Amino acid sequence: MSLRIGTRGSALALAQTNKVAGMLADRGIETEVVTITTEGDTATGVPLHAIGGQGVFVRALDDAILRGDIDAAVHSMKDIPAARPAGLACSAVLERDSPADFLAHDLPLDAVRVVGSSSTRRRAQLLRYDPALEVKQLRGNVDTRIRKLREGQYDAIVLAEAGLERLGLSLPGEALPLDQFVPSPNQGTVAVVCRDDPDIAGVFEALDHAPTRLDVMIERAVMEEVGGGCFTPQGIYCRGGDLIAEVLALDGSRWKRIEQHVATPEEARACGRALRGKAADLIREAYAALGLRS
Repeated sequence: MSLRIGTRGSALALAQTNKVAGMLADRGIETEVVTITTEGDTATGVPLHAIGGQGVFVRALDDAILRGDIDAAVHSMKDIPAARPAGLACSAVLERDSPADFLAHDLPLDAVRVVGSSSTRRRAQLLRYDPALEVKQLRGNVDTRIRKLREGQYDAIVLAEAGLERLGLSLPGEALPLDQFVPSPNQGTVAVVCRDDPDIAGVFEALDHAPTRLDVMIERAVMEEVGGGCFTPQGIYCRGGDLIAEVLALDGSRWKRIEQHVATPEEARACGRALRGKAADLIREAYAALGLRS
């Protein structure tokens, strides 16, 4: 059997896809990697929330699977929206890499004043940590972001530590503490999406890491109940059932948080509903400020 695996063309997406292809090759399965351009890759001059959020990176690959152009696609799981088209299956969740954000900077930490990030969550958490920081928009792939840092456009930039590790990059800076900078749901996790066909899904299921899948399914259950997508600043992280979930004001001045041990996605949904109730005002404010309908 030879499978066609779709991916975005960025260095990180290709590294993740080649990792999956290598794991399949070890099992004697041939693959062809197919690069597909998404709207999120071409529209780099606008904030993500203005073009539909992280889901823009996934939509083109979903469509290619459903058309039959490819058999499967590899994604950073945090990019996969809560609402999914019929006919697709998440056939494998790989063992999680670092879930942490990484603050890259050449200056001494106390000299950092201007930080680059396109994430509403990261912006809110940075401003909670230090309201005097200026957080400026930063889009583009990892290489582009690092180049802009080195050109002096920013004093520091925030990247996912897992992405740096997958690319074999070592930058000056530090990982940010998970309890203060709660990651995006599923950050550090790679997932394989395929056509909902037992013959295809069965091939990828051998790559699935059950403990990671349970943690990220708990995170997604909370995310789905809270709502807000990537528009509302929210961090949701679970490890071994220990859940931290929070929603923040866009300026980081206020937040609501739940910390609880959760055994099942059903229990996680109850946590998500409770958090949504506590944070309803923050969610409405974020949508209004971004010009979106709640």
